Amino acid sequence: MKIVIILAMHGMPPNDFPRKETLDYFMLHSRLENMPGPPSPVMQQQYEELDKKMRNWARTEENDQYFYASNELAKVISSQTGYKVIVGFNEFCSPSLDEAFDAASKDGSEKIIIITPMMTRGGEHSEKDIPEAIERARKKFPNTQYSYVWPFNISKVAAFLTEQIQEHCKNSK
Repeated sequence: MKIVIILAMHGMPPNDFPRKETLDYFMLHSRLENMPGPPSPVMQQQYEELDKKMRNWARTEENDQYFYASNELAKVISSQTGYKVIVGFNEFCSPSLDEAFDAASKDGSEKIIIITPMMTRGGEHSEKDIPEAIERARKKFPNTQYSYVWPFNISKVAAFLTEQIQEHCKNSK
């Protein structure tokens, strides 16, 4: 069975994206999320154009360390598991989660394992956005198996963090 892993990451705006357009993006995003009814077509189009421009902005290690760290994490996970890992972003970066699912399916995956480093419950992305993206992929590619490896065992998360604290304390003596 061909397995592909999707690493679902948050995403960050690049630090060299035009400031005015970043502010416009966040203003439109907030208005769209909080308005009682459907947005005007003009507002929706403005938001979609800014979102596309931001997601497709050329990323460098200098303008988006998060993007590079996400891809570095994917390489390590791939090396440790032996599976192909595709990074998908909830916001601000490409590929989006939907694009990552498309790439995994076009690659012939029979099973897609989705994981995120978002460790605790209560986050909109891990509890709402990622499951919604999985459901869209399930409808688009119904012959593929999907496994969302989340939420994590809180005791294991605490053990991992405790280990990091202990290592830090040992090294800072």
